[in-house]
Amino acid sequence: MEGQRRLPSRINRILCVLSNDFAMIERKILLNPGPATTSDEVKMAMVVPDICPREQEFCDIMSSIKTDLPQVVNGGDDYTCVLFTSSGTGGVEAVITSSIPENGKILVVENGAYGARMASIAETYKIPVIRYKLAYGDFPDVSQVEQILLKDPTITHIGVIDHETTTGMRNPVQALSDLAHQYGKEIIVDCISSFAGVSIDLQQWKAEYIISSANKCVQGMAGLSFVIFRKELMEKLKSNRNKRSFYFDIYSQYEGFHSTGQMPFTPPVQVVYALRKAIDLFFAETAEGRIKRYRTNYKLLSEGLQKLGFKLLLDEKYQSGLLIAVVEPANVEYDFSKMHDYLYNKGITIYPGKGAKELTFRLAILGDLYPEDIEKSLKVMSEYLKTTGITKIKYEKYD
Repeated sequence: MEGQRRLPSRINRILCVLSNDFAMIERKILLNPGPATTSDEVKMAMVVPDICPREQEFCDIMSSIKTDLPQVVNGGDDYTCVLFTSSGTGGVEAVITSSIPENGKILVVENGAYGARMASIAETYKIPVIRYKLAYGDFPDVSQVEQILLKDPTITHIGVIDHETTTGMRNPVQALSDLAHQYGKEIIVDCISSFAGVSIDLQQWKAEYIISSANKCVQGMAGLSFVIFRKELMEKLKSNRNKRSFYFDIYSQYEGFHSTGQMPFTPPVQVVYALRKAIDLFFAETAEGRIKRYRTNYKLLSEGLQKLGFKLLLDEKYQSGLLIAVVEPANVEYDFSKMHDYLYNKGITIYPGKGAKELTFRLAILGDLYPEDIEKSLKVMSEYLKTTGITKIKYEKYD
């Protein structure tokens, strides 16, 4: 892919660890929304000689990652990137605290727990927030967002979650981005669980900031977040600096790296190697290939769940294709914890719900998963239902 850097051969030698030199790692099927199932290649990429992160060899790897990540989402020459040692939430905190000026205000679209988290981060730093709050599972009405903007011209930013993993909904980012720019606002998009898993085109969105992390659809390891932002914002970030945060300061992070080639603070060295390998595997698979694989897995899972009798929380038109919120059955024999444990003992992890408008559990297809993994998961779930004596899933509200 254009923009991808070739690493020096000595670095490639370090990253190339032959898997047959190691015992096979037991494969787990993680249907939780991250950290996701990783490939053996990514795991093995962390088994490298110890190195000081101030060495040029390591700085070259960091630089290649910063160059390649914007290209995953068609950033072209308009965007740059910074990384932080943190979960994805740290990246969100970095953007909120760095981008909003002292007299700024953010409007947050809150139709899930992660929109609520974005608003809570701003409130923690005493940044004025307006919450456009909906039931967790309702689709945002862009015209209502416009009405809020018209009533309050002091709003400077709009914050939204691309893939709201509370419900599996994909929010209308393009429409919200267009609206933000129509009214001279900046938009902050949490792409933590959508980056590299669905189509994202920054040349179309023109979003000021997007945030993600290494351990979701990129298929790396947990421990690194990254912020991709428009280069033209650099002077604004510099002038905005009121030091709300010492660590999560985007301008300082950017300047520190570009003046020394190093992260200002100690990076998770092995996780960086894993991310480099994960990005290489993404480009080898191609964006189209990964999206197609994820879409195939989603269709298998969605159709299989419904064939078993489960009801999905969202209509198909609102589904991200990355995670499915499944309405919990009303059968007296059903117990999520027991179902979780049954699947877990067979190497499959499922995830509880998180405050949606109906009680749910959640199944994601993020990560290094393939159709045979989905088919196995559905088979084991069917076995669980049989062991409990559930022959038909009941929903009192719908039956």
